[in-house]
Amino acid sequence: MKVDILAFGAHPDDVEMGCGGTIAKSTSQGKTVGIIDLTRGELGTNGSVEIRDKEASSAASIIGAKFRINLGFEDGFIFNNKENQIEVIKVIRHYKPDIILSPTKLDRHSDHGKASDLIYEAAFLSGLSKLKTEFEGSIQAPWRPRVNLNYEQWNDFKPDVLIDISEFIEIKKNAILAFKSQVLKDSSTESTKINSDNFIESIKYRAKNYGRLIDKDYAEAFQSRKNIAVNNIFDLL
Repeated sequence: MKVDILAFGAHPDDVEMGCGGTIAKSTSQGKTVGIIDLTRGELGTNGSVEIRDKEASSAASIIGAKFRINLGFEDGFIFNNKENQIEVIKVIRHYKPDIILSPTKLDRHSDHGKASDLIYEAAFLSGLSKLKTEFEGSIQAPWRPRVNLNYEQWNDFKPDVLIDISEFIEIKKNAILAFKSQVLKDSSTESTKINSDNFIESIKYRAKNYGRLIDKDYAEAFQSRKNIAVNNIFDLL
């Protein structure tokens, strides 16, 4: 199965928080998007693995993802090693994305940066013909995505690309709010950085600030580790 975009998150909810608007916009245009979560978020302060699985499925449906898969790496201890690279390569070769969306390299949670390096290196190695992998009993052909963009999470960064999500900001917010155990506080939950009133408000005001920079209402920010090329100068408009 080939997809247009494969979006990776270190934990369930990373993708929605970082690039949920871009995914919703892409699926509305008929693009096929899949989500790969590296861990099940088992070290999260609130909720449980089972609850987060259900929330992740609901959130993926809200933004129109075709599927969501969890690789089951250990939360808090994602390592950029051969074993994990091979698992990421297998899904890249299976789904053959043109674009990968992945976590930012420098962020508050150490898993985000480690996941960023892991995915970036696996995406390159995935294109090597002499590296042999199997998926569901079949030998895989090499595949290297054309684009790998890192989405913003907790830390602010200087973006290389800003994508207008003005018509999809409410969908992004609803997808994030689907992770009720993580972002909504009640008498049974502990306070965290992502279930504060300020965080919920930041979903919009951060996107609004990036939108301001491109004369749009709302935008999402991305960085690229490689030069960004366009076929036509008018693609920049």
